[in-house]
Amino acid sequence: MDLYIYYRVHQDNADVLCKRVLHVQQQLRTQYGVASELKRRLEQKAGYHTWMEVYLNTPADFELALQKAIDAAELGHLMIDARHIEYFVGVNACA
Repeated sequence: MDLYIYYRVHQDNADVLCKRVLHVQQQLRTQYGVASELKRRLEQKAGYHTWMEVYLNTPADFELALQKAIDAAELGHLMIDARHIEYFVGVNACA
C-alpha cells in the first residue's frame, strides 16, 4: 500500500519542516527500503502551504515507525493542524 499524508504548515516554518521531513524520509528509506517524496502546493492561503509526504509500497508496521520518527524529529509543533493519513493501492491490487 502507498501512504499519503497531508497537512498545513505556516510559511515561516517551511524551511525547518522541509529539512526535518527529508531527514526522516532518508532514515525510513534506509530502514524500510520505501521510496518517498515530499511535496508542497504552489499556492499559499492565509500564510500557509499544504504539504504532502508520500511513501510507496509500505510494509504493515510502517505507520508506527513513521509516527515514532515524526515524534523524534519534533515536527508536530510546525504543523497548523493534524496530519491526514490516507492509504491507496494500485488498481491491479483490487482484483
